Amino acid sequence: MSQSRATASPASSANDFINDIISADNAQGTYAGRVQTRFPPEPNGRLHIGHAKAITVDFDSAQNYDGICNLRFDDTNPETEETEFVDSIITDVRWLGFEPADIFYASDYFEQLYQWAEYLIGKGLAYVDEQDSETISAQRGGYGKPGIESPFRNRGIEENLDQFRRMRAGEFADGSRVLRAKIDMNHENMQLRDPVLYRIRRGHHHRTHDAWVIYPTYDWAHGQSDAIEGVTHSLCTLEFASHRPLYDWCLEQLPLPFEKPKQIEFARLELTHTVTSKRRLAKLVDNGILDGWDDPRMPTLAGLRKRGYPASAIVAFCRGIGVSKTNSRQAIEELESYVRRDLNKVAQRRMAVLRPIKLTLTNWPEGQVEYFELMNNPENPDDGTRKVAFTGELFIESEDFAEVPPPKFFRLSLGREVRLRGAYFVTATDLVTDDQGNVVEVLATYDPASKGGNSPDGRKVKSTIHWVCRPYAVPVNVALYDRLFTTTVPGDATGEPLDDLNPDSRELLNVCLAEAALAETEPGEVVQFERLGYFAADPQQELFFHRTVGLRDEWAAIQKRQR
Repeated sequence: MSQSRATASPASSANDFINDIISADNAQGTYAGRVQTRFPPEPNGRLHIGHAKAITVDFDSAQNYDGICNLRFDDTNPETEETEFVDSIITDVRWLGFEPADIFYASDYFEQLYQWAEYLIGKGLAYVDEQDSETISAQRGGYGKPGIESPFRNRGIEENLDQFRRMRAGEFADGSRVLRAKIDMNHENMQLRDPVLYRIRRGHHHRTHDAWVIYPTYDWAHGQSDAIEGVTHSLCTLEFASHRPLYDWCLEQLPLPFEKPKQIEFARLELTHTVTSKRRLAKLVDNGILDGWDDPRMPTLAGLRKRGYPASAIVAFCRGIGVSKTNSRQAIEELESYVRRDLNKVAQRRMAVLRPIKLTLTNWPEGQVEYFELMNNPENPDDGTRKVAFTGELFIESEDFAEVPPPKFFRLSLGREVRLRGAYFVTATDLVTDDQGNVVEVLATYDPASKGGNSPDGRKVKSTIHWVCRPYAVPVNVALYDRLFTTTVPGDATGEPLDDLNPDSRELLNVCLAEAALAETEPGEVVQFERLGYFAADPQQELFFHRTVGLRDEWAAIQKRQR
């Protein structure tokens, strides 16, 4: 058990009810002023945005008092847990910027948990039940409906010990017996109606291998693991509030030589257009609907990282929304605004066209090449500049030209003048179409006097568009993303969130072209495609970019409308 001590002065400005409880405990001398928390994931999937909130709360609540936070794996279910998930969880926690004081596993305590279970049996507080799970569940009753006691509830202590030891020895089939706590089958809290503490499961465990055929339930392992490690404040999300009396009951029955931990619940993080059920996320992966746990459409930290979300923005968002006692759903646009804010400060600017058409300057001197010096990031002059080649052969976005311009269209059309970003004013004079009548090339003239994008006679243009020089263009592939779910609250209508999957959540473009400097982008680096958004270079595929977020701050627009 750690003996690290915590001071009463927070290391951050966080102010919430959890800190109020910890401060009160410290003022009273509870836990001798120590503060120790833990983040206890089950290694049966990748961490998601909801876990980021829990991680932030767990680590910040310790750090605010110079305490420590450990990472502990709740690895009590061999059928679903894998070493791959253990490794990914450690990676994700550290990627967010948190370093556990230590890394533990519930499986470290299997022998102690077993001995404590025998201790309960010896006190007449636990018994072996030979009924199947369906019968046990039915006998628990319901709210306002009394439970039915198991016919095995009043077995003698010696017979229960014998049965439990034979369970451990592997003499019985999976599911044929369980160990239950003997509490109160008529308690108003369903968690206290003789809950199951151990089950027989012959799955191969990723750490203990085949040493055990019985495994503790979460409720039996969690509080005792906290106690063994010296956790002072066991922070959980609200769905565990009904488990707190059982958490306390289990600890109160045991001969613990120290102050028992205190469980505190807070609201979990849910986002609009998103689900955070690991079971449903696993279904998306297992059924091949998405490309894996790190698919950029996933709300997993691996997916968000691949999409280009900065860890700092995720943590700032989790801190910014605060800690409450009431569940709510945060707008995904709010998270995106944090991402956009961070990237605006650090992302290098580059020009790329996603759906290109040719722009040819008919009065450009043949063979002439010019270079324009453009800023890498106007938000940070220290990032310097880059040279971008310019000739009379260019690409522009197809949507930046309209043969018949609609109302309030200020970009390029026949007879209209626009500014090419950092280069010249140009005026469209003619166009070339294919056999289907689609515009494939725009012919234009440029004003040599407007070099750098400014006219010496002071005339104004209403639009600036970006461009790529054709002879120096780099081909790139781009993935554009929409919401993974079409509804704000997935499953709100049918009860099944996967019914609301968006079939058009990703669009792959393989005809994109970019300025030459984009080829120097490092794997995982996020750059801003000017006028188009922020894009992250894929970690494995060269010159493949995932759109992180667009440039428009939708959250700011939402807030403005609400005012």
